[in-house]
Amino acid sequence: MQRFRFYTKDDILSLTKIRRFETKLGERLQVLPNNQEPEAALLASAAKFVLFGIPEDVGVKANYGIGGADTAWFPFLNSFLNIQSNDFLGGEEILLLGHFDFADVESLIENNAHSYEEKVDAYRHAVNRIDEEVEALTKLITAAQKIPIAIGGGHNNAYPLIKGAAKGWHKAGVLQLAQINCINLDAHTDYRPMEGRHSGNAFRYAEEDGYLQKYCVIGVHENYIPQNVWLDIANNPFFDFITYEDIFLHEKRNFIQAVAHATGFTDDSYTGIELDLDSIEHTLSSAGTPVGISPVHARQYINFAAVDAKAAYLHICEGASFLSDGRKSDSVGKLISYLVSDFVKARLG
Repeated sequence: MQRFRFYTKDDILSLTKIRRFETKLGERLQVLPNNQEPEAALLASAAKFVLFGIPEDVGVKANYGIGGADTAWFPFLNSFLNIQSNDFLGGEEILLLGHFDFADVESLIENNAHSYEEKVDAYRHAVNRIDEEVEALTKLITAAQKIPIAIGGGHNNAYPLIKGAAKGWHKAGVLQLAQINCINLDAHTDYRPMEGRHSGNAFRYAEEDGYLQKYCVIGVHENYIPQNVWLDIANNPFFDFITYEDIFLHEKRNFIQAVAHATGFTDDSYTGIELDLDSIEHTLSSAGTPVGISPVHARQYINFAAVDAKAAYLHICEGASFLSDGRKSDSVGKLISYLVSDFVKARLG
């Protein structure tokens, strides 16, 4: 984990708006003790959740997307640290670890690749490096029997989270095989062919490498399912999806029934809980949509999945506060902070 920055209590308090007669989450969150090895510190910590950021857009650019997925982590952090600490959520249950910094990788590519295709190829190569570091950290956290909460970056990071969680929970002795299931609230399946690593094929790589057993996607838009992907999923008994159209246009089942189907489909093992913010309408992301689920639906999904699934990790990705084409949003960080707090409260409740 060469590119991971561990936070201190001073780092957290510098972003926490201290106010008389109130206690903010930033005053209660745990951090790793100074001068202690992460593995030993995680094992010793009483925290149930370990929160960290992956502010990168390398995987999105490797998928021909618009850069900006690296801009959600810090607005989220500013919002999350200033939530009230109260009987609904104290904060001591969460260890805020820090964030990855892959800016040097991106800068190297931007300054040395000459053509657009050269950049895409270089980004796909760089995603492999990101995979290695995210996997190592996720394995460390889950081996200590704590639930990782990963925020920011592209959906490429689902692959190292699945791989690291499968290895970590197996090492902790709670899985017989290094294999987990996954549910995903997403406008896309992210099951594109293995053409080089990017944000659109994390689940394909995870399955091909043997770390993903069952996979169910909720809210996929029919307009964005490649025919070859549709056939591959339809012919795979371990994969399933429910389209947005089947829920909201054809009304074959309502939204909560769709989520319940996904958690039931994957309930035989630990399950990664994925939420791609491009599924929420009018939310800034590389592949944002004017027609999608509402923020309330997203909160219901997180709350239901947190209670009903054996959570291996939580991953919220693809959001942006600023895209490279100039579009901005001031609300993405606060939206993610609601989702994270909903997850923790549901798991503790």
